[in-house]
Amino acid sequence: MANAEIGVIGGSGFYSFLEDVSEIEVDTPYGKPSDSLFLGEIAGRQVAFLPRHGRGHHLPPHRINYRANLWALRSVGARQVLGPCAVGGLRAEYGPGTLLVPDQLVDRTKARTQTYFDGEPLPDGSIPNVVHTTFADPYCPVGRATALAAARGRDWEPVDGGTLVVVEGPRFSTRAESQWHAAMGWSVVGMTGHPEAVLARELGLCYTSLTLVTDLDAGAETGEGVSHTEVLKVFGENVGRLRDVLFDAVAELPATEARDCLCTHAHDGWDLGFELP
Repeated sequence: MANAEIGVIGGSGFYSFLEDVSEIEVDTPYGKPSDSLFLGEIAGRQVAFLPRHGRGHHLPPHRINYRANLWALRSVGARQVLGPCAVGGLRAEYGPGTLLVPDQLVDRTKARTQTYFDGEPLPDGSIPNVVHTTFADPYCPVGRATALAAARGRDWEPVDGGTLVVVEGPRFSTRAESQWHAAMGWSVVGMTGHPEAVLARELGLCYTSLTLVTDLDAGAETGEGVSHTEVLKVFGENVGRLRDVLFDAVAELPATEARDCLCTHAHDGWDLGFELP
């Protein structure tokens, strides 16, 4: 099995120009991930890239096999994961082009499997125990600090902290929903940050979200509301900058054996009932 230190969940814009990228197919006890893994090297670090929505962006947010995705990354050796995603801004000051590195998450999804500890037997016959995972702080503090420093090093002043509210999708929010999200004090809204973060924590992975604001959400402006075309346009305009930040962060993340953050101790003392990959 190929080996990688770090996983990046994002589209082909993050790896397609690298030299010597190898493609491998990975199967998991939870089925196939969104696509093959694409392995390449950045600053001497082995990185596994996974297109979250698959090549061609054919998987809507609610149909992504999040469990298979995170399991696949861990199975090739990744222990730290960067998860960039496009979001809508819920405050007027978080306009298109804003990079926000959240420190909190609110789950408003409805139909996504969000745990490995569901009591269902695995193909090898092992049965996960009931485990209640600590999730008060959903993102890796070391990964967040590294991502923030990488953005500042590229003259892109990021927003340090904020709450990402994740909705089911694939539709965008109504104006009333968006106004409610803003009134609750949340910062940005997206469709893919959950259950990625909690599944990463269950697997003992360090997970860091980097959210790129592509639009002001419906309740934060007075126009017709966000469109898919607008989101793709703004993301495309900023993907190069985001890629640079991600690659700088990859170079500065700690070595796997040096990790000693809360993510690595989430299940200290627990019998999981199965072996992690």
